[in-house]
Parts: sequence; structure tokens; C-alpha cells
Amino acid sequence: MNIWSYILKRVLLMLPTLFGVVAITFAVIQFVPGGPVEQALTELKQTSMAGEASGGGAQYRGRQGIDAERVAEIKALYGFDKPPAERFWQMLKGFATFDLGQSFYHHMDVWQLVVSKLPVSITIGMWTFFLTYFISLPLGIAKAVREGSRFDAITSMIVLIGYSIPGFILGVFLLVIFGGGSFVQWFPLRGLTSDDWEQLSLVGKVLDYLWHIALPVTASVAGSFAVMTMLTKNTFLEEIRKQYVLTARAKGLSERTVLYKHVFRNALIPLVTGFPAAFIGAFFAGSLLIETLFSLDGLGLLSYESVIRRDYPVVMGTLYLFTLIGLVVKLIGDLCYVWADPRLQFESLNR
Repeated sequence: MNIWSYILKRVLLMLPTLFGVVAITFAVIQFVPGGPVEQALTELKQTSMAGEASGGGAQYRGRQGIDAERVAEIKALYGFDKPPAERFWQMLKGFATFDLGQSFYHHMDVWQLVVSKLPVSITIGMWTFFLTYFISLPLGIAKAVREGSRFDAITSMIVLIGYSIPGFILGVFLLVIFGGGSFVQWFPLRGLTSDDWEQLSLVGKVLDYLWHIALPVTASVAGSFAVMTMLTKNTFLEEIRKQYVLTARAKGLSERTVLYKHVFRNALIPLVTGFPAAFIGAFFAGSLLIETLFSLDGLGLLSYESVIRRDYPVVMGTLYLFTLIGLVVKLIGDLCYVWADPRLQFESLNR
């Protein structure tokens, strides 16, 4: 099987998977209480009650309920005047052209809404990803080469302590110590930039940006070091103990040559194949607690608020978008696996 046949087969398999995820979520939504129509009716009743309390009792209809005509208008406003099958079909037609619909709460296109939240998610995701990889990989290699040494023991203790502390708790600790909580105020409490960011010079803008992201990125990245570091260490140790390494050493090759010419390429295969998923995941996973703690308006907070407010177009649109991205990234990961290890064939990935 050549590469194009494999890609075509995988794309055809993506379609029913994507359809199944969207269909199941849509079906579940139909039975969730407190939808947008119910919330709108509740707000109308509360407004009427407030009007009566302020002397407008003659206009109050809350005790008799909202009249049927008003209920019908609200249902039509949110599209719930149509049967579920028709709404599902319209949603699928929109998704086919990447029309994700309009947000009930924000009153704007879901695409525009997602794009408006991307700067925060890109900032946290980009720095988390690059810091994790560019620190954990060299550290894991150094630990593998020095297995059992004091360096190995001390660094293992440090990364495991960081892993055991939840990012939200670490963020609270950093704010208390460095954000003006009880000690010093070296870093700002919220936002990605200062209010006067537009008036700063280029260097000033860069420094202001780095100043703002220092604490949230530290809180977000601390737990990622342990997983990647220990994975790198164990992968390199597994390769170092193989027969071909003993043979290379017996031929008189230096440890540096053995490590970087022979071990390095084979040990990086599982790390490289996970690169696309880790890269995209860091951007779109979002961290609700980190964003809330540092007052950052990103995708994590958007997803949470959409579920709480029953903003179904945002829920379904982002689910469709992120599921599609996940399936494509999985395909890219499999292609990277074959690229990194030519001994594999596409037939073996289908088993």
C-alpha cells in the first residue's frame, strides 16, 4: 500500500468517526435540561418579578407564565421551532462548509469567537510545548547517560515534585509569592499585556509580554516536565542496552559517537511520532483553571462558559473543529512514524 492509498483510506475512516462524535453529542444535548430557551424564559420571569417589586405589578405575568406567542418567538430565535432531525441536518450542512454557526450568548460567528480566543491559547500552548521539549529532551538524555548517579536522583526528585503539584495550586503559590499576594509584586496579576502596550517600543512590547506570561506559563509547564523527561530517559536506556550498542562499543567507537549516531535516532522515534499530537494539543487543550486564575480569556474558559450557558453552537462547533483536528493530527503522527522508521510499512499501521 502506497502513501496516497493509505491517506485516502484513513480520510474515509475519519468521516464516520467525525459523524458519530457529532451525532452522539447532539443527541445528548437534546435531553440536557436548562437549554437556551429555558434560560431565556427564566430571565423573562425574573425581569417581570423585578418590575413588580419596583411598582410595576400591573405588567407582571410571571404567575401566569409566559404567553405561548412569546415562547414561540424565543424558540424561533434559537432555532428550536424545528424538529431535531432538521436542525441536525442543517448543522451538518454548515459543518461541511466550515460554517460553525452563531453563538447564542456572544451573538457572533463561532469561527470569529474561536479566533478571538486563540492569542491566549497560542501563548500558553506554544511556550508550554517548546519549554517542555527543549528542556525535557536534553535532561532525559543526560539522566539516561548518568543513570544511578546523584545527578539522576536529584533531577528525578525535582521533576516528580513538580509533577505532583497541580498547576492551579502552583499558580496560586506563585501569585501569593510573586504577584503581590503576601510578599512581593514582581509580576502582574492578569492579562497578556499592559494597558499601555500599544505605546511601548518593540523591545518594550516583547518584555511586557514576557513579563505577563511568566507566571501562567510556569504554572502550566511544571507538570509536563516529568512525563517527557522520564519518557526520554527510559527510551534512551532501552536503546542503550541493546546488542547493537554493545557491538558499536566493541568496535572502539566513542561514547559520543555511539550515543548521537546510533542511539539518538532510534530512541527519538517514539518521541518524534508524538510530536504533532503534543504540538496541537498544547494549543487547543486549554487550561480552564490557569486561565481563570490569571484572568486569561482563552479557549479553556470559552469551552466551560459555553457548556454552563448552554451555548450549543459554540459547544458543537468547537467539538467538530477540535475532533477534526485530532483525527488529522493522528494521521500525521502515523505518517511521522513511518518517516522516522523506514522499516515499518503502512500495512502494519492498519492492524
